[in-house]
This record gives sequence, C-alpha cells and structure tokens, in this order.
Amino acid sequence: MGKVLSKDGTPIAFDQSGVGEPLIVVGGVLGDRSQQAPLAALLSAHFTVFNYDRRGHGESGDTPPYAIEREIEDLDAIISEAGGSAFVYGTSGLGMLCLEAAARGLSAEIKKLAVWEPPYFLEGARPPLPPDYREQLERMLAEGRRGDMIELWMTKAVGMPPEFVAQMRHAPFWSAQEAFAHTLVYDAILTGDFSLPTERIASVTVPTLVIDGGETLWLSQAAQAVADALPHAQRRTLKGQPHNVDPEALAPVLVEFFAS
Repeated sequence: MGKVLSKDGTPIAFDQSGVGEPLIVVGGVLGDRSQQAPLAALLSAHFTVFNYDRRGHGESGDTPPYAIEREIEDLDAIISEAGGSAFVYGTSGLGMLCLEAAARGLSAEIKKLAVWEPPYFLEGARPPLPPDYREQLERMLAEGRRGDMIELWMTKAVGMPPEFVAQMRHAPFWSAQEAFAHTLVYDAILTGDFSLPTERIASVTVPTLVIDGGETLWLSQAAQAVADALPHAQRRTLKGQPHNVDPEALAPVLVEFFAS
C-alpha cells in the first residue's frame, strides 16, 4: 500500500500492482478499494494498476468540507503518481465522477476512459430521487441512523424493493456498510439528482468505452445516452451481467479496449 497527497493535503491510499501502461481503477461506494481488488488483480496481468481508496474511505484521509473538485484532485494525484497520464476505469457512480473529471480539466491526462453503467436518471426511465434526498441523509447521519441511510440509498437511489432491503439489514455485511454510511452524503453531492449533464459530457474528448450488462433497462438506457452524448464513444453490452458485474467478464473487455 502506498499513499499520495492530494492538492489539499489529504492522504490518498492506493495499491499498485502489475507491469505495463498505468491504469487507474476508480471504485468504492459504501466500501474501500477491496471492492475492486479482484478486477485490479486480473488487469494487473496487462497493466500497472492503481486501485485507490476514495477520500473518506478505507485508509485515505477525509478533509472537510467535501466537494466534487476535491475528488477530481484525488484522481489527478493518483494519475501524477502513475507518471502523469493513464487509462482510467470508473464503475457505476464513479463512472460519473470520471466523466466529470474529464470534462473539468483532466482530459489531457486520461488517455482512454471506460465506464460501467453510469447511473444517470433519464426522464421517465425510473422514479426520480426525492427532492430532499440529501437532506434526509444528513438528518439521519446527525441522528446516528446509519442503517436508515443505507436503506434510503438502496430504495430511492439504487431502486431496490423495500422488502428486499429490509431483509438485507439482517445480513452479516450490513454492519460493515454502516461504517461507510457517512460517505453517502458525499455521493449525494457528487451525483446531485442523477440527471445527465449532456453538454458537459459532450465536451469530453477522451476516447471512452461505455459498458452495460443489459439486465437493468434504465441503466442500459443511461449508458446509451452517455455514449450518444460523447464525441468519441464506443459501446459494449455484456449480456447477462448484473450491475454488480463479474470481474472475470469485465476484465477482457477492458484489456481489449485499453490495449488497442
């Protein structure tokens, strides 16, 4: 494990593995860099992979106040550690972060970008967020209701059935997720109302692969909308893959795209 200092002095922890051109893996929602470790291990056979903890996650620091700009600076710091330019892969909501980073100044440093099912909410494709979603999270956090924060996120942002989430609250992993519940507020700042910023996406000139699994209609529609907005996009569908994609299915597609 290594650490690099972001622009504001926050230490960002990362694992480095493999040999070859640098590839940054951006993940970590309600968890740390261990979430993407299996994928990083597969990719390290072809690239020098940097898999890092987002600020507020795992072994990275957490300097308040949170801002999207700070997360972009964190990614920039990792790219600098990798040599100043790199391939970048972002999964789910972190695909949204990577697209924002490319649109806000990192396009010259990102050689190629791949994103998995960025969860933008298209009008009519799925129910919108409650208008006070972030405020609800902040109130629950202040009241120590970390489990309720996760339930709100799973039902209103992810779209899981409430009865299914109620059962999950008794699962062994639930308490581990509660430790990261405060970062759902950060994610709410990052994603906003999940609407697609078409004009900003259109400004991203980085060659980008947009991937979906074809199992969740609104996510597939969002992936296509992102690809349509990007000037240099490729599209792939890994049929039969859920949002929690199998690294064994995803890795070969990323290798093919980044190595070509």
